[in-house]
Amino acid sequence: MGELKIPLEFFAVFTMDVNPESIQALLASENYGDRLKGLNQLRELAPTKALELIQPVLSDENVRVRYAAVSQLATLGEQNRSETTTTLLKFLDEDKELDIKAAAADALGALHCAEAYPQLEAAYQSSNDWVLQLSIIAALGELGNPAGFELLETALGSETELVRIAAITALGELGDERAIGLVAPLAKDDDWQLRSRVAQALGNFKSNEAAQSVLQALTDDKSEQVAQIAKAGLS
Repeated sequence: MGELKIPLEFFAVFTMDVNPESIQALLASENYGDRLKGLNQLRELAPTKALELIQPVLSDENVRVRYAAVSQLATLGEQNRSETTTTLLKFLDEDKELDIKAAAADALGALHCAEAYPQLEAAYQSSNDWVLQLSIIAALGELGNPAGFELLETALGSETELVRIAAITALGELGDERAIGLVAPLAKDDDWQLRSRVAQALGNFKSNEAAQSVLQALTDDKSEQVAQIAKAGLS
């Protein structure tokens, strides 16, 4: 059998260094696949440098590229929180793509931008898209802004189950004891996933007797997963 000869180009794929210059070249490529690859490789750089390089791609005409760039601000934004918050709010208010608006809401939540609440509330009230509403409601728990309580109460009445479930979780994260009276009746809901979120939410109120009483009852839930979450909430 003759000697197998492998082209040098084959090895080059695996030996090529990932560096700011190579990533910048990918991000500037006319091929959107290259730009997506460049965005993925930004994770290998120092966050400060990655935030610098991602800026031009935030206005990319390709929706997939723009979405990927906005999503990465959830982690990179800490390097310049004020400027990133302004950028994300602009996407939330002005971008035509609902998925990108939702990504902006997710990032605002991840960065705990409590000051973004008024715009998030306005976006929720002005949209009928459940994906965007879900992202906003999920973000409210992370924001920690007490002003979000009334909107979360409204979201408990949503026609979309996922929005209701997200509202339960967010109410628990917010830590306002008024949430207990709203969430506790849902411990008897037929949906075990919803009951599990109730148990998870009430577990945030360790010193409240009413919350602990509901958790105690949920330790005997017919769903083992719900029972385990309730037990964890009592510990």
